[in-house]
Amino acid sequence: MLSTGARNSRFARRLFSGLPRRYDRLAEWLSLGQNGRWRRAMVDHVVPGQPRRILDVATGPAGVALQLAERTGAQVVGIDLTEAMLRQGKANVARAGADTHVQVVLGRGEQLPFADATFDALTFTYLLRYVEDPAATLRELARVVRPGGTVANLEFLVPSSRFWRFWWWGYTRLVLPVGGALTGGREWFTVGRFLGPNISAHYRRFPLSWTVQAWRDAGIDDVGVRTMSLGGGLVMWGSRAGA
Repeated sequence: MLSTGARNSRFARRLFSGLPRRYDRLAEWLSLGQNGRWRRAMVDHVVPGQPRRILDVATGPAGVALQLAERTGAQVVGIDLTEAMLRQGKANVARAGADTHVQVVLGRGEQLPFADATFDALTFTYLLRYVEDPAATLRELARVVRPGGTVANLEFLVPSSRFWRFWWWGYTRLVLPVGGALTGGREWFTVGRFLGPNISAHYRRFPLSWTVQAWRDAGIDDVGVRTMSLGGGLVMWGSRAGA
């Protein structure tokens, strides 16, 4: 019998395997143009540290990895568990002429195939909702970052304001599935229908206050939090302890 973690990994691979070709374009459209802004805000916290080697976890089609390489000049490794996403990521890297700076590999954020303190910085996007044990995953992510290195994250969030939460609920439950179907077909309808309930369920179980403490417990200091787009997006960052 598969463990919960294995089932979560298999589910995530199934969910995203049909999305790679138009992932970035549709993600931008369905987020009302906010996805790119959120990514830049996350990368902004990595750039000042002048890292030479960065790991981007849940890299998908390598959009964040490419931005990291462009803005820092670092060697970037992108890791993802969905083979179709990685194939698109490799194509995107080749198209950008970034083969010498960006490498994409198959793997899981819960069990990274790297030694301790391998990277100067680490980013991860939309990851913790798909793992069995977010706290253990955060410890694993922190493990591969050198002391003093930056960890930064982008994730969806549920607005804290009752007014904006009402409109967010309507958008994620109604507009997102229909918009996904019209622009991306059956696969995007499935993802659109899944996202809203999944985000809500995650924060009922792991509220933002819990997440901040989990970062600290994983050995990440100076944890910062920025809510984006009226509370629909979340950027977090911190420094690996022990510097």
